[in-house]
Amino acid sequence: MDNASEVMIFTLSGFNGIVNYRFTLFALTFVCYCVIVQVNVTLILTIIMDKSLHEPMFIFLCNLCINSLYGTTAFYPKFLIDILSTSHVISYAGCLVQSLVVNSSACAEVSFLALMAYDRYVAICQPLVYHSVMNPQRMCLLVFAAWILPVGQLLITITLTSTLRLCGSQISRIYCVNYVIRRLECTPSITTVFSPAFTITFYFCHFLYVIYSYFYIMKTCLTCKEERMKFMQTCLPHLSSLIIVIVCLLFDLLHMRFDSGKLSEGARNFMAIQFLLFPPLINPLIYGIKLTAIRNRIQSFLCMKSL
Repeated sequence: MDNASEVMIFTLSGFNGIVNYRFTLFALTFVCYCVIVQVNVTLILTIIMDKSLHEPMFIFLCNLCINSLYGTTAFYPKFLIDILSTSHVISYAGCLVQSLVVNSSACAEVSFLALMAYDRYVAICQPLVYHSVMNPQRMCLLVFAAWILPVGQLLITITLTSTLRLCGSQISRIYCVNYVIRRLECTPSITTVFSPAFTITFYFCHFLYVIYSYFYIMKTCLTCKEERMKFMQTCLPHLSSLIIVIVCLLFDLLHMRFDSGKLSEGARNFMAIQFLLFPPLINPLIYGIKLTAIRNRIQSFLCMKSL
């Protein structure tokens, strides 16, 4: 191959083992995607429509749900089409776009969880300065940074990937991610190692900050019963979301880098999609059930609708 532009279409080989149960898989996937859209849209509309929820914690949660819709939209429609199709291919440009959206969504998820941890840290550990620290201007700036940094960072990474000289067009997954595209590079370069290493290190620092924040939050809450109640009501959902996201991302990273081929194709596919399944599906349910303000608002809306 003389240059990367000769690769015009990628083949997604992860679909090879689903032919015998593709209709069942299509039905389950369609239902899951509909539920994901419904629960996330419900939380988004609840927060937007209720002015009493226009606080930093709920604004960050709203953006977390928007990010879930952003990431899953890049995967599920294409995946549903491919399930019923006999040709599992994606264009070169389409693969890069899908990789950009899925990867930036994963990074933005970590960013918003870090912002939510920061918000709870200030609210519980420094309550007297909370409103001055988390003022509307700073909140908007933090939300903007949580969106623009992952998208900008991944846009640069994908641009570098688009310049690579590739010696293959077979992607051993059911969707495109940047790391798998880079594995097709003819001659490994320094950017192949440096770029993902920088991204992982950058967002691992986010994770360390979240751990640091919750350490001091729990330390503060142990001294006061009222603060312990606040921790149970608002921080446990955040911790649950964080654990779900970190476990899913960790399994996906380990699978991509250390896959020895011993796992069945079905197991590999499941590990590949768990980040696009569990956090977007479970997180809105956790917040909708555990956060009293949101739960009460949804319940009152449902009661009004039933009258």
